[in-house]
Amino acid sequence: MEMRGVQKYQVRHTPYTIQQNKRAVKLRNKCCSDITVWRGRKPLEREMEKNTQDETTGRWFKITIPYGRKYDKTWLMDSIQSHCSVPFTPVDFHYVKNKAQFFVQDASAVSALKDVSYKICDEENRKIAIFANTSAVPYSVQDKLEPEEMEQLKLTMSKRYDVSQKALDLQSLRYDPGFAYLDIDIILNRRNCMAATLQIIEKNFPELLSLNLSNNRLYQLDGLSDITQMAPTVKILNLSKNELKSTWELGKIKGLKLKELWLEGNPLCGTFRNQFTYISVIRKCFPKLSRLDGQDLVPPITVDIDRPHLIKPVKESCEVFDVLKTQVQHFLQQYYLIYDSGDRQSLLGAYHDEACFSLTIPFTPDDPAPSSLFEYFKDNRNMKNLKDPNLRFQLLKCTNHDVVSYLSILPRTQHDLNSFVVDMWFQSERMLCFSVNGMFKEVEGRSQGSVRAFTRTFIATPGSNSSMFIVNDELFVRDATSSETQKAFSAPVPSPSCNIGPIFSQEQQEMVQVFSIQSGMKPQWSQKCLQDNEWNYTRAAQVFTTLKAEGKIPEEAFKQIP
Repeated sequence: MEMRGVQKYQVRHTPYTIQQNKRAVKLRNKCCSDITVWRGRKPLEREMEKNTQDETTGRWFKITIPYGRKYDKTWLMDSIQSHCSVPFTPVDFHYVKNKAQFFVQDASAVSALKDVSYKICDEENRKIAIFANTSAVPYSVQDKLEPEEMEQLKLTMSKRYDVSQKALDLQSLRYDPGFAYLDIDIILNRRNCMAATLQIIEKNFPELLSLNLSNNRLYQLDGLSDITQMAPTVKILNLSKNELKSTWELGKIKGLKLKELWLEGNPLCGTFRNQFTYISVIRKCFPKLSRLDGQDLVPPITVDIDRPHLIKPVKESCEVFDVLKTQVQHFLQQYYLIYDSGDRQSLLGAYHDEACFSLTIPFTPDDPAPSSLFEYFKDNRNMKNLKDPNLRFQLLKCTNHDVVSYLSILPRTQHDLNSFVVDMWFQSERMLCFSVNGMFKEVEGRSQGSVRAFTRTFIATPGSNSSMFIVNDELFVRDATSSETQKAFSAPVPSPSCNIGPIFSQEQQEMVQVFSIQSGMKPQWSQKCLQDNEWNYTRAAQVFTTLKAEGKIPEEAFKQIP
């Protein structure tokens, strides 16, 4: 009987609950249209059973993992293989938008893969779904190189292989004369060509250390992702002068233990605001990297877990605590004196060369009242809300110059030193961690007069003569409550402990404070050094450096520890 205007919906069943006979049950919806609900096997399951009985059909299936891009290929495939009851060979693994996909030809393996769905959990305890659909033959198989093409590719690669260096130079491979002579197109941005290249490497160059793929118009690395299994010995990889636009692509090969990498000439290199951020992002993929684009990298700062005494807190005595208390109080007083002066560039010497700074403000989407923190919002680095890894790095201010440059564009302030609550929560021989809570008000701009509450966490490393350098600076800013606003600035601010005297200009007083911080000398000695050099800061610094190296500056000139 012909059925017109009928909508058919299929009900899913696991293979264990499929009934052996198929029957249709008619339902009637509110629009009086017939709906046929099938109670039998699904077409895909019937096809898989048919293919299991007749393996000569060569049917292909596409396996899809939604949101699979967030997972490392090696971890994902190892997890699936370990849970799957039928061994399988994945073909043409790649990422499409947020999904991970690959192909298999074994119908029995496909059925077993469907059973694995929702049985694997990631680090966040989220279950991973696996879907299977019939598919056309994958491109890498459909366009498989002919035997004579494979032989010519193998011959060409052999000519480009340096046995002594275990290095293979495939730059501009498409234009190799050997291919032009035989009218063969070997284009490495095609998956079939890259797959063939990796097959030859695996079979003929098993000890390969260096691979040059520069100038091959590579715009994605899906085809190269199998290199982690087929050429895991590679330590030097040249991907320069290609078309890679995102570090997402590097994640596909991060299983390689690279020591040297070349990326210059790719669009992705222009997406970073500075060299430090560029190096940090690349090192996330390749932690062992020691050279990037031909430049030696500074070894990453690591904690030696075999020497726990390096991070073991120092046991406090009353004397030690008093020393640290004095040191931190002096630091905060000097820091905020300069911070509120209007010339924050003078804080440059207070930060370590590779210091980091981040800013966070509260975000309450249900609050109908507009926040006056709009000037801080664009730089809000709340890790709970940020999903883009590139943005996370861009919002992290790195190096002392970047940190101070950013601080200089924040609204001018006046801090209430009497409101400060300081907590010193960790100290060791190499590290001092403390936080300060307090109030400040903005003294210019659109929010002039607005009172803010803040929490600032400093991680510092000790310098010479009881000075310290900030390694990490985290600032949290929020609007002050009405009661906090009333209490703020109610008491007079105490005079700085190191009174420079009223006979000097504001600029000269600030210069003395900065020179004292950077040199470690007492303010009166810093003042004398500047005066003797006619307030020429650069000349005074040079003279100080020379005299200190010659041991001509007396010990009493430096800040003393009680």
